[in-house]
Amino acid sequence: MRTTVAASDPSLPAPANSAGPTKTVVKKLTILETILQILQKDGIGAFWSGIGPALVLVSNPVLQFSLFEQLKNKILASRVGGPGLTDLEFFWLGAVSKLFATTITYPYLTVKARMQAGSSGHQYNSTLDGLQQTIASEGVAGLYRGIVSKLIQSVATAAILFVSQPANGCKPRPTLVGANLRGFDS
Repeated sequence: MRTTVAASDPSLPAPANSAGPTKTVVKKLTILETILQILQKDGIGAFWSGIGPALVLVSNPVLQFSLFEQLKNKILASRVGGPGLTDLEFFWLGAVSKLFATTITYPYLTVKARMQAGSSGHQYNSTLDGLQQTIASEGVAGLYRGIVSKLIQSVATAAILFVSQPANGCKPRPTLVGANLRGFDS
């Protein structure tokens, strides 16, 4: 959205090749002027454009934490009265849950990135249109283009995050540091 207004300055002399003064002065709009301009040009709905895609992205952490909790509870249920989860188990649960969530939501991220780029030859009317066009022209694999680097980044981050968090309702967990890993006394 352009937030500047051009105005002519009549006090300046006219250039030789024009009929009158033409120097353009750029005035930045205030917040109120910008709000009014958006309202006049695009209507009240413009303030909420893009909220749908943002709400779809909320599903990634919802999927991640839901799967994490389900897997954690299954493991703990199999150890009734036994030890809590180890750091290594938290690490793998964090990695697996993020892998699942990212794999499910990545097609949406692909279309969203293409829509934001705009000039990359992809013209979509909506996210659904983008999904349909991508599948029609590139197949389902087109929705997952670039996922490897995203998975490396997000899965590693989630795994480290989950292993570094407190036990969150679990019994105090044994740590890898100072643990008796090979049967020798520590």
